[in-house]
Amino acid sequence: MVSTVTVISVEVTPSPEPLLPPVPAAPRLARRLVVLGDSTAVGLGDPLPDRGGWRGVGPLVADALGVEPDGYLNPSFTGARMGCVRTKQLPSAVAHRPDVALLVAGMNDTLRPDFSAERIAADLTEVIHSLAAVGTTVVPVRYHDHGKVFRLPRSLRRALSDRVAELNEAVAGVVAREGVPCLDLELLPGAYALTAWSVDRLHPSELGHRMLATGFTERLTEAGFAVPRPVSLTCSGGVEPSAAGHVGWLVLKGVPWVWRRGREFLPYAAAIMWHAFRERLR
Repeated sequence: MVSTVTVISVEVTPSPEPLLPPVPAAPRLARRLVVLGDSTAVGLGDPLPDRGGWRGVGPLVADALGVEPDGYLNPSFTGARMGCVRTKQLPSAVAHRPDVALLVAGMNDTLRPDFSAERIAADLTEVIHSLAAVGTTVVPVRYHDHGKVFRLPRSLRRALSDRVAELNEAVAGVVAREGVPCLDLELLPGAYALTAWSVDRLHPSELGHRMLATGFTERLTEAGFAVPRPVSLTCSGGVEPSAAGHVGWLVLKGVPWVWRRGREFLPYAAAIMWHAFRERLR
C-alpha cells in the first residue's frame, strides 16, 4: 500500500513597515531681502532720531529674518505706482537676487484718473515672473478700506472703496494664478485703530509699520521661511513726532499732497456721487 503525502504551501506575507510621519523640511533662511513700492515701503510715518530718515516695515522685516545690511535693498520711492515698480525698481531688485521681495504698491494708482486694474495686474505679473526667475518669493498686499481711516463722507468713501476693491480684485487674481503669498491688510488686527496711523492718516505710524512687518513675517513663515527674531509690537528706536512737527508736515507736505491727488480723484468721485443721486431718485 502506497501512502500519498500532500504538501500545502503557505505564502507568508511580511508585515508592512510602520508608516512614519514625513520629516518636515527645515525652514529656509532668507539672506537677501528687497522692499518695493511707494511711501509706505520707504518707511514714512516711522521717523528715526536726529533726522536719520525713515525706518518702517523694511528694516523691521530684515531684522526679523536675520538679513545683514549688505543683503538688504530698498529702491522704493514716494508716489510710486505699480508701473513704477515694474519700470524703475524691478531692474535693481532682480540684480540683487533676493530670497524675498515685499511689494507695497497700488494705492497711488487708485487716486489717478488713468487707473486701470488690468494694467496693474499685468505690471504685477511681470514683477512676480521676473523675480521668480532669480528664485525670489514675492509677497504683495491687498488693501484695507482707506476711506475708513480718512473718515470721508459717504459718497467720497464709496468712490475710494470702489477703486480699492478693483485694485484688490486685480491683485487677488494674480496671486491666485501665480501661487504667491499675499498679505491682506483688511484682515490685519488693528488695521483701523488710530494708533496704527501717523498724523497724516496716509502712512502707518511706528506701531502700524510693526503690525505690517508682523503680517509679512507671518506670510513668510507660512511660505517656509525662518523668522529667527519675530517682530515686536512694542515701539522703540523711532521718534514720536511733536505737535509742531505734525503741523509742519501737514502744511508743507500733507495738504499739498491731498490737493494734488484730490484734483485728479474728484472727477471720478463726482461721477460716483452723481450715479448714487440718480439711483435715489428712481
